[in-house]
Amino acid sequence: MALTQRLEFRQSQSLVMTPQLMQAIKLLQLSNLDLTTFVEEELERNPLLERASDEGPVGEAPAEAASYGDSDGSQGEGQGEGHGEDGFSGSADAFEPGQEEWMSKDLGTRAEIEQTLDTGLDNVFSEEPAEAAARNAQDAAPTTYTEWGGGASGDEDYNLEAFVAAETTLSDHLAEQLSVAFTGSAQRMIGQYLIDLVDEAGYLPPDLGQAAERLGASQQEVDDVLAVLQKFDPPGVCARNLSECLAIQLRELDRYDPAMQALVEHLDLLAKRDIAALRKLCGVDDEDIADMIGEIRRLNPKPGMKFGSARLQTMVPDVYVRPGPDGGWHVELNSDTLPRVLVNQTYYSELSKKIGKDGDKSYFTDALQNATWLVRALDQRARTILKVATEIVRQQDGFFTHGVAHLRPLNLKAVADAIQMHESTVSRVTANKYMATNRGTFELKYFFTASIASADGGEAHSAEAVRHHIKQLIDSEEPSAILSDDTIVERLRASGIDIARRTVAKYREAMRIPSSVQRRRDKQSALGNVLSTALSDRSRNTEPA
Repeated sequence: MALTQRLEFRQSQSLVMTPQLMQAIKLLQLSNLDLTTFVEEELERNPLLERASDEGPVGEAPAEAASYGDSDGSQGEGQGEGHGEDGFSGSADAFEPGQEEWMSKDLGTRAEIEQTLDTGLDNVFSEEPAEAAARNAQDAAPTTYTEWGGGASGDEDYNLEAFVAAETTLSDHLAEQLSVAFTGSAQRMIGQYLIDLVDEAGYLPPDLGQAAERLGASQQEVDDVLAVLQKFDPPGVCARNLSECLAIQLRELDRYDPAMQALVEHLDLLAKRDIAALRKLCGVDDEDIADMIGEIRRLNPKPGMKFGSARLQTMVPDVYVRPGPDGGWHVELNSDTLPRVLVNQTYYSELSKKIGKDGDKSYFTDALQNATWLVRALDQRARTILKVATEIVRQQDGFFTHGVAHLRPLNLKAVADAIQMHESTVSRVTANKYMATNRGTFELKYFFTASIASADGGEAHSAEAVRHHIKQLIDSEEPSAILSDDTIVERLRASGIDIARRTVAKYREAMRIPSSVQRRRDKQSALGNVLSTALSDRSRNTEPA
């Protein structure tokens, strides 16, 4: 086969991912908080972007205020005509002829004036006007935030958050106690290292073997410092596991006897409600083991949680769904989550006339293109969210009308075909977006559930509706008739839901519902506690006075 050279022309189509297209795709899957952060960065970076809510150019009010003090303008000329040498208005403060004559008249000596007034001058003019005004100003209560020492420039800058005290964290609270408990620098260094390892619940890692090696100290020194840290407030802090946390709190209460120690060391039996085994290990009777379990329940398994931790961010919905007047549903976007930005074309026009360098022109041309693209991308993002949310409401009308039991199986393809978009676009739009409805606030992903076949060949059921049905069956079961997974399968099939036993077990574990054996123990134990409490109350009431 001979090798030759030749020229060929081919025509093909390909999708080129430009930077603008990549960022437009990125905007679709951003949450409202991430989108706000992104827009704020663009506002700082691009001089041609500005917020649509801005009322006017910055500096307009100061210029107006400065014009009143301009002596060269018309105001200054007016002041020159109507004001005297001292700057007081002639029309408002000019002396009347009688006043001027009275001021020019010689009143005589102090004794003559007092004789004329028939009283002392101190009774008439007790103090100077300036001194009286200063005293009144001191006696007056502060009327503004600035006078109280808030540091603001005026009432319009009043900020209520300035009065909020800084929240004390667990690390700060322990560090304050550390500075008092130890005087040696080595012990303080070890203590601070251990405090930095404490999580928000107040626990240390189970293995501290590398702490001594990293700090260059002996294991005994680390253990000694740890023993002191475990006596800090709150009780139970700096424990390495739950048993140690409870033991520290019980020692603080002077209740850590051998029987309680055996109970704390076998918390797994307590979780399984194996009261008979616990009673045998602790060597106590039924009444004592019940009291001991009650004491354990009154302890705090996470002592560090009462201190300031990471604040939970309030979830703000992107879409509102409200009942319409015609019996349908009205879908609208939350305008508070939509950043409003504009392109300052006037500023660009002024700059284009003054810029002479080619590099500067290129920079502002790119800035104009990026600003225009961002405004269009934000508008397209809002329209796409509204279109997807409207289709979801149309598909899940039964859920909004009747509840979770009527949630239909839905996938991305069904919505994408209905609005003539790609599945990946719908997937990005529904990510990190929330919808506020008459039944609560849900993530848009919540409405996309798998389908479970019907037992009678009818319409398929939503997986979320099946989970809701399983939870209702378990919540309504009697303590004497606990439903096993096989029984739940039979009842679901009787309701027209074809489901396997392993699927029921998977849904039950996902909802953190224990097995039938564990539920039977829990409910029988709770019933026994209620009966014992009722019997003790009856015996107490029947005792002779």
